[in-house]
Amino acid sequence: MAPGPLVPDYGGACVTEIVPALLGRTAAAPAWMPEPVAGAEQVVLLVLDGLGWEQLEERAGRAPTLGTMAGGPVTTVCPTTTATALTSLTTGRPPRDHGVLGYRMRVEGDEVLNTLRWTTPAGDARERVRPEAVQPVPPFLDAKPPVVTKGEFARSGFTRAHLAGSELHGWRYPSTLVTHVARLVAEGHPFVYAYYPGVDSVAHEFGFGAEYDAEVAAADRTVADVLSVLPPEAALVVVADHGQVEVGERVVAIDAGVLALTRLLSGEGRFRWLHARPGMADRLLEVARDRHGDQAWVVSRDEIAAAGWLGPPGALAGAVAARLGDVALAAHAPVAFLDSADTGVYRLRCRHGSLTSAEALVPLVSARGWRG
Repeated sequence: MAPGPLVPDYGGACVTEIVPALLGRTAAAPAWMPEPVAGAEQVVLLVLDGLGWEQLEERAGRAPTLGTMAGGPVTTVCPTTTATALTSLTTGRPPRDHGVLGYRMRVEGDEVLNTLRWTTPAGDARERVRPEAVQPVPPFLDAKPPVVTKGEFARSGFTRAHLAGSELHGWRYPSTLVTHVARLVAEGHPFVYAYYPGVDSVAHEFGFGAEYDAEVAAADRTVADVLSVLPPEAALVVVADHGQVEVGERVVAIDAGVLALTRLLSGEGRFRWLHARPGMADRLLEVARDRHGDQAWVVSRDEIAAAGWLGPPGALAGAVAARLGDVALAAHAPVAFLDSADTGVYRLRCRHGSLTSAEALVPLVSARGWRG
């Protein structure tokens, strides 16, 4: 028997609460916030995409800087995927509030929007499916801090959705990320947000092999480099958006009986949404549980809402509910569920999206700057 899903701790030790706490919009620092943040005159929040808590613990010897920083694990959101988690991190809101509900999400007319590329099968959707309409919550509590991110992301639809109005500083090499952060802190900005995608990218392409270990070590050196340019009055806070599960070749075809009751697939390999044919939602749930219950938590949209997977328990708003399927396959086995429309340039070896502890626990650690 698989353990139950690790439901996000919305309102507690969760990525949704980090930005409000760092920007001083909470009455007091929560107990789970690492101690170096207390009294810091400036804060840099650095996101290491895809570095889960369990993966970091298993490689403590390869990440000596991260390993000596204060803090521990917190939960990310559901699904445990970049588009949803980064939007929750920047807005301080759970997915049910901001509406970016996965990597591939239904929009009007039964089109499926790739939220990272902001495309549908018809192509670029930035004008037809406006990011600001899909996700209207102002990021960073409308504080508009400087953001240090990959230069090629500047004009993307997803950037417009989760970083709208921010002052962007693009980098192409990790060394430039460090110099941008150093300059912005020297200019006196009280809060700087930075994003590094390398760990996630290497995990997807290579799995948990030598390449992944080397990338974790490289990310740790970047963390050390950032600390070296910060004064002792500044705190570096490091967090991730999700962890990983190595799937390799274990990509499962969805049962034919399940597909016969399904009109549309969305989501991602480890959190696959099934959109039922008219009048077939209950039957779809029954058949999907029978055929895939040994591999996944098979749950209805209403059960997800009631259990608080997408935010505090309660009914979902109409616009949010319309973006979701009727039944979800949330994998607890190390598998992904196939959707022939969800492909890329290579088969992903590590994946995420579901609510296993390997995917749902992320580090939240901090240290003061080292610059003399």
